[in-house]
Amino acid sequence: MKNYSSLIFFLAIVFLTACKKENTGTIKLAQHCPPGFELTADNKCLCRSLYHQYNSLNNAGVGGLQTGLPPMRDGFSPQQIDLGRYLFFDPVLSGNQKLSCASCHNPALGFSDGQARSTGFNGQLLNRAAPTLWNVAFLKSFFWDARASTLEEQMQGPLYAENEMNNTQEKLLSSLNAILGYRELFSQAFPKKNNNQIQINEVYTALAAFESSLISLNSRYDLYAHGYHEALKKNEIEGMNVFRSFVARCAECHTPPLFTNQQIAVLGTPEQEDLPFDAGAEKTFNDPSMRGGFKVPTLRNIAQTAPYMHSGKFASLQDVVTFYNSGRGHAVPENEKLSLHWHIWEPNLTQYEIERVVDFLNTLTDESFKPAAPQELPSGLQPVHLKKIIS
Repeated sequence: MKNYSSLIFFLAIVFLTACKKENTGTIKLAQHCPPGFELTADNKCLCRSLYHQYNSLNNAGVGGLQTGLPPMRDGFSPQQIDLGRYLFFDPVLSGNQKLSCASCHNPALGFSDGQARSTGFNGQLLNRAAPTLWNVAFLKSFFWDARASTLEEQMQGPLYAENEMNNTQEKLLSSLNAILGYRELFSQAFPKKNNNQIQINEVYTALAAFESSLISLNSRYDLYAHGYHEALKKNEIEGMNVFRSFVARCAECHTPPLFTNQQIAVLGTPEQEDLPFDAGAEKTFNDPSMRGGFKVPTLRNIAQTAPYMHSGKFASLQDVVTFYNSGRGHAVPENEKLSLHWHIWEPNLTQYEIERVVDFLNTLTDESFKPAAPQELPSGLQPVHLKKIIS
C-alpha cells in the first residue's frame, strides 16, 4: 500500500510538472507587422525602405550610395512572422531540447554566436563560424559554401544534422503536435489548415517568415547615403572613400546597399590550426576552381559578429583588413594551388588607411529593428539564448 501511494504521488508530480511546463493560453500572436514592414489589406507584411526609391541602373559605378535593393522574400502574415519568432528561440526544435536556432544566431551577438566555431549537439565543435541572419531575405544562396538556395532548404541542415540540432522530421512534428499551445498558434498563423495537426512545411514557412523580417538598413551610413551627410564623421568618410576606391576595391565584393555581391570568392584565408583545409564551394559546385571559395558575407552589423571569416580566424576588423592588405595568397598553404579571386591583390594601404576603413565599417551597425526575444515559450522551456547569456 505504501508503494502504491508513492507511485500515485510520483505520477501526480509528473502531471503537475507537465502542466506547469506547457503554456497554452497566455501567448497571442502579433496582429501587426514588424518595424519596416507595411500591413496590406490581405494581411501581408511588405518591406518598405528608402532604398526602394532608387533604380540601380541609374547609379553608375560599383559602390554607389543610392543603389536599389535586389528582390527579397516578404509577403508573410504578421502571425506567421511572430510564430516563427517563438520557434526560433525554442529548444523544443532540437533532439535533446537544449539547442534553438538562437543558440548559433543570437540577436545579442548580431544574430551570430561570438565563436570561431559554433557549438552543436552535446557540445560538439562545428567546423565553421555561424554567419549573421541580418538581411537574409535578400540572399539567393545560404551557408558559407552556398549549398542551399532557399531559407527552407537551409534550415533543414542544422535541424537534422547529427552534430548540430540532431532532430528528425518525425520527432520534431511529434514534439510540436504534443503541445496544445503550438497547435493553437499554428491554427492562427495558417487559418486555411485542413486539420489541427502541425505540418512540417508550416514549420519551415514560419521560420522563414521570421528570418525574412530581420532587416537592417538604417545605420548611420544609410542616413549619409540618403543625403544626411552630417551622419558620418570626417574619419568615417575618409574610410568610406578608401573602401570604395579602386585601390582597396572593398566595394567590388561588398557592394552597397547589402554590402555583399552574393558571389563566391576564393580568398586564401587561413583555417583554425586544428582543422584541415576547407574546400568550401568546390564541393557544392563540383568545381576545382572554387576550392577554398566561400560566399562574400554581408558587412551589415559586422562590428557585432566577431570573430570573422568562415573559420572565425580573425578576432577583430583590423585583423581582417590587415589580411587583405598583406599580399595576394600570403596565407595559402604550400600544398594548395587556389584560383584566387582577381580582386585580391596588394593595395598597400597605410596603417592610417586601415584604421579609417575600420572606422567606416563600424558605421554599418543598425539594430533598430531587432526583434524582442520571447520571455516565455509555448513549450514551457526557457529560451536558450537567455540561458546562454546568464550562464
